[in-house]
Amino acid sequence: MSRTGRTAAGRGRLGSTLSGLAVALGCVLFLGGFLWAAIVYKPYTVPTDSMSPTIAAGDRILAQRIDASDVRRGDVIVFRQQSWGDLPMVKRVVAVGGDTVACCTDGRLTVNGKQIHESYLPAGQAAESKTIPALTVPEGRLFLLGDERSGSLDSTAHLTEAFSGTVPLGAVDSRVDAVVWPMNGLLDRPAGFGTLGPISSPGPLRLMLGLIVAGAVLVLGGAAYGPIARRASRTRGVSRTEPAGVR
Repeated sequence: MSRTGRTAAGRGRLGSTLSGLAVALGCVLFLGGFLWAAIVYKPYTVPTDSMSPTIAAGDRILAQRIDASDVRRGDVIVFRQQSWGDLPMVKRVVAVGGDTVACCTDGRLTVNGKQIHESYLPAGQAAESKTIPALTVPEGRLFLLGDERSGSLDSTAHLTEAFSGTVPLGAVDSRVDAVVWPMNGLLDRPAGFGTLGPISSPGPLRLMLGLIVAGAVLVLGGAAYGPIARRASRTRGVSRTEPAGVR
């Protein structure tokens, strides 16, 4: 075999090797991203409009599994509370243990005497349709409101119960990170609660999606590159070994 033929064959083998490596790495990234997401996140379908306009009835959400101690003001959480029906529910944390919450002052919710700008509420809408008398949230508990303030069955509907409508940290199952259908993306972290302490950061969903997309690109690109490289090598080999024509 000519040196040109050997070179073409070597290039073909190199193309096949690179193709196989790209596909293998792509599979690792693609499947790893999905596995990581399955471990960290739980999917839910929201049945009501109690969190509208942030989350509408029928929306599908991804909620990050977190430790209850990581819950912050402004978080949208999934929880179960027996006295509220013992079903998964989605509400927003507006006050944590030790906070004093009340409504309304100039149409706004107050926490520890500070008016909270709730950017997720429709412009011009009052923070609450009814009065919330000043109450102190017991330690280890949360005061929750739905973003749809006129009809949400939240802590305000349980004010006369024990602990003034608050729920225990132990009732928290996960924190909502994104609305995936329709594809509204990651939930905004409300900066209005930042004057009271740290607010939570988004989970690793963007990184997971990046891994999945990168894996898919490598798998598709690698699978396509192998045959293309082999065909190109064969074409170069044939064209270089053909005898010159008689002039």
